[in-house]
Amino acid sequence: MLQLFEVSGFKNFCDTVRLDFSDVRDYKFNTECVSNGLIGKAIIYGKNSIGKSNFGLALFDIVSHLSSSKNVGPHLYDYYLNVESEKKYAEFHYVFRFGSDIVDYKYRKDEKQSLLCESVSINDELLYDYDYVTESGNLSGVNKLAPTLNWEFQDADCVLKYVINNTALNNDHPLRQTMRFVNNMLWFRSLDENRYIGYKSKSDDYFEFMFDDSTLREFESFLHSAGIEDNLTVKEGVDGKKALYFDANPLLPFFRVASNGTRALYTFFYWYKTAQDVSLMFIDEFDAFYHFELSESIVSILEKMASTQVILTSHNTNLMSNRIMRPDCFFILTKEKLTAFANATTRELREGHNLEKLYMSGEFNG
Repeated sequence: MLQLFEVSGFKNFCDTVRLDFSDVRDYKFNTECVSNGLIGKAIIYGKNSIGKSNFGLALFDIVSHLSSSKNVGPHLYDYYLNVESEKKYAEFHYVFRFGSDIVDYKYRKDEKQSLLCESVSINDELLYDYDYVTESGNLSGVNKLAPTLNWEFQDADCVLKYVINNTALNNDHPLRQTMRFVNNMLWFRSLDENRYIGYKSKSDDYFEFMFDDSTLREFESFLHSAGIEDNLTVKEGVDGKKALYFDANPLLPFFRVASNGTRALYTFFYWYKTAQDVSLMFIDEFDAFYHFELSESIVSILEKMASTQVILTSHNTNLMSNRIMRPDCFFILTKEKLTAFANATTRELREGHNLEKLYMSGEFNG
């Protein structure tokens, strides 16, 4: 699981912004939001244009050079560096925890999104520290790990990926687990139909996975529970291709007549069904088209994904409730920092507190 993430110099983050998943309080309610002592479910709030979407993109920057699932939507990473920073690079810091093992990974990238340097430590022992500009560094840890490794990697775009892919490591080795975690990270945005980062390189089945009758009936039931009473059917058109329709007379093509909210539900359902082994899921503006009761229902579904860390961004203050989550899992993003509700006030927050009311009154602005 991801224990810590820090970023600076990226897009609108001039100074370091961090999310410490290990900053867990001893609340006795909504314990499903915490897994193995780390925050497993989180919702990020913030004013418009403060950087909630960019924080998700920063978190998923690692996918672009380390993961084999390199799907990244066009233009998402344009204007890469922060214009106010004197540094000519963006810096990223990830700390992963797998059981008792800790993997600490840092790197920098320039405006072309090329690696400038990177370092990896395992359980506080340096594996390597490499500078791509000078093509030099401390590789003693790698030499100890893999004495026979061929170091003709000048054409490799990432030393860490090279080491993992060319070293015989046990499946439970911390480096293998790191690569597996990154490969299974998934970002998507409810506002954009099937625009995603990570997890897999292609999603050719996005329109076709519903052709299975049991899946179709499950999605239909899912829509009914969301208050959408229409039935669905799959029919073959004159061109011989199957398509999804609302079962009306005449049939109505789903993707042409469905509302934005219904299409957003389709996207959510697609990933929920096809990405069961996702390690970290970031859904940007996850409830932009949802009624507040539906938003609560989606959060409830996600909280049941026990092995997946989930981060959502939202403007929906109705979700600010200890009935739904807890104060160490709600966050406020400002230009300078990302702060959990539990740390944004001197008040000792308890289960009976009305978090939405406190938020609206400015309690968490300090």
